[in-house]
Amino acid sequence: MTHLAEPETAVPRWIALWPALMLGLFFLVPFGIMLSVSVAHRVEGGFFEPGFEWASYIRFLTPFFGRVLAVSLGISLAAAAICVVLAFPFTVFLATMSRTVQTRVLVVLLSVLSLSEVIIGFSLSTLLSQTAGIGNLFAAIGLIDAPRAYTPSLFALLTGLCYLGFPFAVLVLYAPVSRLDPEIVEAARVMGASAARAFFGVVVPLQRGALTGAFILIFVFTLGSYLLPQLLGRPEHWTLSVHITDQAIYQANLPFAAAMSVFLMLVALALVGLASLAGRDRGAA
Repeated sequence: MTHLAEPETAVPRWIALWPALMLGLFFLVPFGIMLSVSVAHRVEGGFFEPGFEWASYIRFLTPFFGRVLAVSLGISLAAAAICVVLAFPFTVFLATMSRTVQTRVLVVLLSVLSLSEVIIGFSLSTLLSQTAGIGNLFAAIGLIDAPRAYTPSLFALLTGLCYLGFPFAVLVLYAPVSRLDPEIVEAARVMGASAARAFFGVVVPLQRGALTGAFILIFVFTLGSYLLPQLLGRPEHWTLSVHITDQAIYQANLPFAAAMSVFLMLVALALVGLASLAGRDRGAA
């Protein structure tokens, strides 16, 4: 007896509108409100009136906020570069291990992501403090004369940001690195390339897209960091997110806080767009 195949159930077209509705409701609408507030007229006392003026954006041209912007971008770029430089060889080495070891290491990395920024910040501030920190260990083994504090400092801030960003970088790099054919590296070694030359001449170029994606992810992630710069850094190390909160809550300047938020959002979207465009070009090639 011949059984006829059941016709496939057509998916309603309105279901495709659901992602667009969610994007508009939870992104475009809040972004539009923030954009309108950024050009509103500020009223002393934390309020604002509807209007259209560029005063909040013009304040970006002052030397102070120019330095704030440069510091925020510099810290985020440095943290992203350090995370990628450390995570890539770690991921390549992890991919050579057995599946059991890989699974256990990935579980540990995922457990690190479960820790909140508050716990990480206070733990590192204690670890790098003078009274109960690592300075006591250095003094005990004779590396330094007396215990000293390593926080607040730029070193402590970058340590915290890299601690947060390193697991993300490994998870982004793990899938493409684990799919890399080991025979490609072996062929380079057979042809006389050293281990370092095979790594930088073969593995790194093949993983350029994954490295770029990991770098942009960590950059955008650290650019929005709010708590760690206050716990581990000095005021001159505060990122743009800290100054946004300062302007909105303590300075009662909502239009300027909204303008800085718009700028932060545009920077993140521009980087994501550049990464997508670069990936599309590589796919076409």
